[in-house]
Amino acid sequence: SKIVSLGNKADLDETDILEFLAEDENTSVILMYLEDVKRGGEFFRKAKVAVRRKPVIILKSGRSEAGSRAVASHTGALAGSDKAYTTAFEQIGVIRVNRVEELFDLAVAFSKQPLPNGEEVAIVTNAGGAGIVAADACDERKVKLASFKEETVSRLRSSLPQAASIYNPVDVLGDADEKRYRNALEIVLEDQRVGGCLVILTPQAMTNPMEVATAIAQLGKRHSKPILAVFMGGESVLESNRFLSLNGVPCYFFPERAVNALSGMIKYSRIRKRDNEEEYVLFDVDRKKVKDVFEAVRSDGRTVLLTHEAFAVMSAYDIPVPQGGIARSEEEAVDIAEKVGYPVVMKVVSPQILHKTDVGGVLLNLHNSNDVRKGYYSILSNVHRYAPRASIYGIYVQKMIEQGKEFIVGMSRDLTWGPMLAFGLGGVYVNLVEDVSFRIAPIKRSEALQLMEETKAYRLIRGFRGEPSLDLEAILDVILKVSQLSTDFPEISEIDVNPLFAYPKGCVALDVKITIKKEG
Repeated sequence: SKIVSLGNKADLDETDILEFLAEDENTSVILMYLEDVKRGGEFFRKAKVAVRRKPVIILKSGRSEAGSRAVASHTGALAGSDKAYTTAFEQIGVIRVNRVEELFDLAVAFSKQPLPNGEEVAIVTNAGGAGIVAADACDERKVKLASFKEETVSRLRSSLPQAASIYNPVDVLGDADEKRYRNALEIVLEDQRVGGCLVILTPQAMTNPMEVATAIAQLGKRHSKPILAVFMGGESVLESNRFLSLNGVPCYFFPERAVNALSGMIKYSRIRKRDNEEEYVLFDVDRKKVKDVFEAVRSDGRTVLLTHEAFAVMSAYDIPVPQGGIARSEEEAVDIAEKVGYPVVMKVVSPQILHKTDVGGVLLNLHNSNDVRKGYYSILSNVHRYAPRASIYGIYVQKMIEQGKEFIVGMSRDLTWGPMLAFGLGGVYVNLVEDVSFRIAPIKRSEALQLMEETKAYRLIRGFRGEPSLDLEAILDVILKVSQLSTDFPEISEIDVNPLFAYPKGCVALDVKITIKKEG
């Protein structure tokens, strides 16, 4: 084992140590306690390489508001949001734990047992209650209990007493001896549906813990599936616990800890199977146009883009927006309306007015040139009345868009990890519903699809209660283009496409907010 304390990281930091341990042939599992990450982007890349070689398990403190304050006080570090850390760790393939005991429980399991060759597990126990506790723990951690093959059930029926439970969990009963344990475990391990096994023992008059431990250790050497033991009973099972540990079988005092360790092994096994060869999708975009928009915004002393500027950025990345333009006279307003086609929407363009409807700065469903002329002066009059000090840059006239299903695609730049993408249900209730999933940009197409699949919004996209399915590929493209925009321009602090109207064919970014840094 190697133990490294980083202190205040004056020279080496967690990224350097991670890279060293990933390449060290004598290290099979990497454990880390972190309060912050100094070089988020580089850590992200190096950790992705590391997890392809060996498990990386991290206990990241500062999850709560009080914990974050303590981290800042302890290290002077401004840590990124905990949501961003969780997102980054998931993407990397790091296993995050919340308690010190979990850190070492997983380390023991990974260092002593092979990875599961499947995601379903079996439980063998001599106490029904302990088996149920283990089954509940599996359900909480989304670990599937194996459904045995008919052959396995038949063999268990022949080998165990009539009162025994031959389904999963397998209850070999309180009077089980070493032979009964051995037979049940052997049968279960030979079932191809079983990826790993949890063996539970509680002290019983007819059960000899050391004999059962010997049988488990012997079977562990003959099979290539992970076996984790739970010997409950304190001092009465200490000797057998030590024996198991010395013979390469992790042994825990309670089922929940063993299930948690097995869950981590299954998760890592899944991570190892990821397609790391998939390429990033790069779209043909107009970066110069975006750069020109940002320079114009800064020269005006602003950091928040106005409607026409945000739409120009979206158009440069081929993200569909409503047709429209900014008018500085009633004649221009009519010309734009005639060009895009009726009905139209009109809204005030002013850096001082964030909530346009509050000052009467929005008019909907205007059907002809007379409506547009009246609307132009109506908006100016309303704004002069309710926001007399606001600078008015013009009136934006846009095609009124048919109602679609509302989604949100966004980006917020985290202090540590950089651009964090968000996708979920959109509209005015986005903060109430909180159906949003996150990824660190840039992302690949498969990651964008997973981002969508994690939300309830995905059910709407696939067609909910007989409604037609929506254009999945069009929404995917918007997510990937926002990802590319976020990485192409590090000066962008936030992007908020809400709502993104989606239809059975195509989608439209109806409202877009973009904030940039004062200097690029």
